[in-house]
Amino acid sequence: MATERSRGQGTAGEPTVDVEGPWRHEQAVVDDLRLHYVAAGDEDDPLVVLLHGFPEFWYSWRHQLPALADAGFRAVAVDMRGYNRSEKPRGLDSYRTDELVGDVAGLVEHFGRERSHVVGHDWGGLVAWETALRRPELVDRLAVLNAPHPAAYRRELGRNPEQWRRSWYVLWFQVPALPEAFLGARDAAGVGRLLRESAAPGTFSDADVRRYRAAASRPGALASALNYYRAAFRESLGDELRRALGRRDRTDRVRAPTLLVWGERDPALGVELTEGLDRWVPDLRVERLPDATHWVQNDRPDEVSDLLVDHFEG
Repeated sequence: MATERSRGQGTAGEPTVDVEGPWRHEQAVVDDLRLHYVAAGDEDDPLVVLLHGFPEFWYSWRHQLPALADAGFRAVAVDMRGYNRSEKPRGLDSYRTDELVGDVAGLVEHFGRERSHVVGHDWGGLVAWETALRRPELVDRLAVLNAPHPAAYRRELGRNPEQWRRSWYVLWFQVPALPEAFLGARDAAGVGRLLRESAAPGTFSDADVRRYRAAASRPGALASALNYYRAAFRESLGDELRRALGRRDRTDRVRAPTLLVWGERDPALGVELTEGLDRWVPDLRVERLPDATHWVQNDRPDEVSDLLVDHFEG
């Protein structure tokens, strides 16, 4: 695995959204895929891998990176495949869950570790859950922010019409090309609206929104981000067929000690998704923040940072 240090220069014609701070911009080559990441903390400290959601990039963790480093952790926030400065492979198969989990495994190996703490928000949270389920030997402690355990999501879709209403956008994202056009027009103005309209007032500054829009405006970035949803939808249909035929061979049980942080004012994911998880996650701590939205680590950065540090110090 190779590492390259970045001076913050994008390729010709692409917006540059690097942000100076107490971290370093670097790149890793994982299974021939180039992933950009930002690292803070000493190289020998316990590793924490942070996975962002849609439509974000590593910058989602700008508050937690220095807090984790100050607490004695090696914090690494990656641009997930397809996002911002990471490579953007073509085709839905490149965004299947096994590929996304493989990126996490490759990063842990890249840093010369056998295990890591794993944190994920939104789509990154789904990848974090799946990493703990599919590659439990990699995960020391797990922390998930506003992303449902897969079995809990299936449960609520099966019994809760309100969650179907909240999840309408997943079906819209299946439409070819139209979501990219809607979100990407005028330098990704739609991405800015999505963040502004779903977050608490003051959560994202004008500078924050400009950076998210710039990251989403990189060639191929929005199509890649939406392919996460498209690949997952196709996988879920296959999973349902296998369940119907009695051929499902995976577990829903998470072995790692788990922290679930939930902003209760999430417009897309109901608080019911935090309930009844003991059968799948026996070692679980749930922290529900009533005044926080889906963007919980940005709404309540200090509180979320403290919860993560406390969880990882165990």
